[in-house]
Amino acid sequence: MTGKRNYGQFCGLAAGLDVVGERWALLIVRELLIGPARFNEILANLPGLGPNLLSDRLRALAARGVLESAAVPGDGRGRRYRLTTRGEQLREPLLALARWGMAFLGEEGARGGAVRAAWGILAVQAMIHGRPVPEVDEAYEFRVADETFHIEVAAGRAVTRRGPADAPALVVVTDAETFVSIGAEMRTPFEALISGRLRIDGDPEAARRCVEFMGLLDAAARRPDGSGEPVAAAAPPG
Repeated sequence: MTGKRNYGQFCGLAAGLDVVGERWALLIVRELLIGPARFNEILANLPGLGPNLLSDRLRALAARGVLESAAVPGDGRGRRYRLTTRGEQLREPLLALARWGMAFLGEEGARGGAVRAAWGILAVQAMIHGRPVPEVDEAYEFRVADETFHIEVAAGRAVTRRGPADAPALVVVTDAETFVSIGAEMRTPFEALISGRLRIDGDPEAARRCVEFMGLLDAAARRPDGSGEPVAAAAPPG
């Protein structure tokens, strides 16, 4: 980044941090990993970041080829930011970092922080990253607050996409805070079910496969009756 200090080390990690190590930089990348976004959309999802600093970070990341801006169809003056191929290469390391960081969400300073439903998309990607894929072709749909996304499993691969699934085998409905707290194992799926903050509709076997795929089977097995069976349906989130 022009005009900024760097670590001055001939090391890939140090060189990478010279590009994305500034405060807010990786969270800006997180927003664009979810999808292209306008300036005000990024700003709204990063409470605490001012518009001037966001402009600085966007310029710096664009200068290093991490992101670019493009015209918005139908809006002659609108611009939308998106990751370049090089920026998209950050997905795998950021998913690994997000999964690692979930263990710290219960600590003071993280609890009660801002949460956005769209972050659930990357949370799911982080949870399933590197895990064995179910040996079936099916889709799991998540309705987290005002955001809908799904995991599509087919031919031994799993892809996470925004929007509803076609004929999902499973539909999960909850709020953003509950969704993240389950992923961080601060709350088990069963606890969320009996509290009415989580609803699961669909094939019970698909529910089991989904819970196992997301690494939550052990948490589900800690339900009071010890059966480990995900409940097929419960009251809508409160």
